[in-house]
This record gives sequence, structure tokens and C-alpha cells, in this order.
Amino acid sequence: MYREILNDLEKWKEKSRRKPLILTGVRQCGKTYIVDEFARKNFESYVYVNFESEETLSAIFDYDFDVNRIIKELERHFKTQIVPGKTLLFFDEIQECTRAITSLKYFCENMRELHIVCAGSLLGVALKKKQISFPVGKVNRLQLYPMNFKEFVIANGRADLIETFSKWPTDREIPPIYKAPMEELLKAYYCVGGMPEAVKTWIETHDYNEVEELQNEILDDYADDFSKHAPIEDVPKIRWIWDSVPVQLAKENNKFVFSHVKEGKRSAELEDALQWLVDAGLLIKAELVEKPEIPLEGAADKTYFKVYMSDVGLLRAKSKVSVNTILEEADLFIRYKGAFAENYVLNELKSIGKEPFFWRSGNSAEVDFVYEEDGEIVPVEVKSADNTQAKSYKQFCGKYHPKSGLKLSQRNIAENLCGSTVTYSIPLYLEWNIDHYMK
Repeated sequence: MYREILNDLEKWKEKSRRKPLILTGVRQCGKTYIVDEFARKNFESYVYVNFESEETLSAIFDYDFDVNRIIKELERHFKTQIVPGKTLLFFDEIQECTRAITSLKYFCENMRELHIVCAGSLLGVALKKKQISFPVGKVNRLQLYPMNFKEFVIANGRADLIETFSKWPTDREIPPIYKAPMEELLKAYYCVGGMPEAVKTWIETHDYNEVEELQNEILDDYADDFSKHAPIEDVPKIRWIWDSVPVQLAKENNKFVFSHVKEGKRSAELEDALQWLVDAGLLIKAELVEKPEIPLEGAADKTYFKVYMSDVGLLRAKSKVSVNTILEEADLFIRYKGAFAENYVLNELKSIGKEPFFWRSGNSAEVDFVYEEDGEIVPVEVKSADNTQAKSYKQFCGKYHPKSGLKLSQRNIAENLCGSTVTYSIPLYLEWNIDHYMK
């Protein structure tokens, strides 16, 4: 299946100052598949080292960090010559061999011409452990997310729609011939999400029951990971937080509140457990910015945030919202509909390289997301239906005068002014293309 990160991997391959690459991402988002595909298309040979399935391979790194010796022993084991510039060396499940992580420093210093990619389940968690000597400044990093909506559309055999919309002007209303299939695909995406195996199941069967069965298996696997990989004292707390996310998202004021996780529990008791889920890639935090200044990271309030799931399809399965409720847009779905739209928009922003925060002014106004782009702050208002009346967005624009902003909803495409701010009203199904309009 088409994945846009292949373009980033190819750019990394050609870098003159390339370093070993660490590829992170939530479990089962397709890291191994992507590297296999990258190797097949770009290298003459490929050596796949899996430290989980072949535990004895860790011994190669136990003696010292002489990269020439390590390569010779790997060549002997795999009966394959490893040639810098022609071979891709892939260390998978690298968190199982901490000395292999440390060795990346020496590969960077002494054999930079060799292409090395590393990945692993819960690698983000492993890299936070203090006992690992991490090669700071000696690696490049890429983040893989679940398939975004553009990739989902292409997987459904509708690359023609992506091509049609790639340069669609804001002064041309989108006719039903293009609008209807994109809206139907977006509903399907809310149900299926972007986990590659779930998408594959959908493409092969078009059976939502099969998809949901697979999604529940993924959720069960994640829950098993809590017991296997998290500190034993944090496991119950992680489960409480994990189970609370759909409810917290659906609140009118969806700030994450620790006291809503478990009665009687305070933030100090639960913060480490929440961070474990964030490091694992399962949850994503969007922090509050009350005074939007560049850089937003420096202006963010780390204690006040919203929490989203890494995949909207898993959010649906975990929330136990039926497929028919989404497809038929039932009235009783209104409370969760906004949460789904926000989670979708957050995931899409992350997948195209944006770092979203949100703005709130006391209890009177809130803009769903703000992000930084080329030294400018871009406000993003999200509406799950076609109502784009947004008093908070207007207040933000009047106070801070951003150059441009976005309203994402079910309404047709348009461009207008909000004060001095050029505002692009973009259908939710075109969020993947916002950079085209924000240039």
C-alpha cells in the first residue's frame, strides 16, 4: 500500500551527511513493511536483523563496538555481503538489544556510508529508559503514523480523486460527482482508521465486522503490552487512563482531567502512566497556549492539555460506537461526532508534519488547534457538521491577526476574510492538502 513516508526515506538515503536512522511509531503501524518496501526499491541487497526473533544476535554487540567486526559477524551469520552504498541494514526490534542502540554512534562515526535503519515495538518507551546509552546527535529520526486519509483513499483505488483535488481552487465549488465519494470514504475512514492491517482487511473484504474484529485484536495486543513492558506499579494506572480517553474526549470541555480517570487519584500519581502511553505512541497530547507566541512550544502550558488517540478507527472501536451510527450520522452520535472530527484533524496534522497546540481564553473562547508554519501561527477551527459559525476563531483573529487560518468542516470549499485573516474553509476530507492553500 502507498505510504508517503517512502519519499522521506528516499531523501534520507541521498543525504550527504546521512546518519543511522531511527524509525519510531505506534506498534502495528507498518514500520517493518515500510522498511522492507524501501529496501526492495532502493538497494541491491538487504540484511534484516530481528533482535526479538533471534535473541542470540545480541551477542554480536556484547564484545565491543568495533563496527568492522560487527559487520563481519553479521555477514557470516546471514551469509550475505554487506556493502556500504548498496546494502540496507535493518535492525528491527532494536529495543531488545540496547548495545545495538549504543553502537549507532560508532556506525555514524566510523561507517557513515552504510545505510542503517532501526525500528521496534515500543521503541519510544525504550529510548526513555535511563540505562540506555543513547547516541545523541549521531542518528536521524523519522516518525511513522497510521495511514492518513490520503493514503486510505489511494488504498481504496481512488488515486484519481487525490489527483483531482491536488490543485483544486478555493473559488470553485466542489460538485457532487467528487464531493459524494470523498464524504463516503471519510465515513469509512472514521470506521476503519489507518492501521495498515485494518485497512488491508477492509480493502479485501469490505466487511466492517471483520475490520472491528481486527481492531479489537490490536487493542487487546496494546493492553497486553502494558503488562509486558510497563513498570508493574504503573500497569493499573495505564489501564485506567487508556480506558478514560474516549469519555474525556467527548466532554464539552475536553481538557484531560486526572481526577476523571479514577476517583480519588491525583495527577502526581498518574502522570508517569500517561507519559508511558504518549511515549508508546498510543496517545498524543495537545497542550494549551494562552498567549500564542513563536515558538509555540515555549509558550505552551505543560500542565493543561487534551489527549487524543493515535488512530481514529481504534477510537471508534474502543468507544464501542457502531459503524451504522457513523455511516447514518445518527442524532444520538452528536456528542461523539465532534470528538471524532477533532481526533481525525489532530492525526492528519501530525501526519503532515504539524505540531498542534490549542488556544483557550479563560472559559469564554477556544480555538481547537493552532500550529506554527514559516514563522506564522495558523489557527484551525474544527466543526463536525456544516455549521462554520465560530465566534472563538473570530475572536482569535481579531486579537492576534494571523496571516491565514483554517476552518475544517463538512461545508464546501471557500476563501474569505475574518478581519485581516485570510480564512480557508476546507472540507474535512481535504485536510491532507492544506499546504496547497496555505502557501
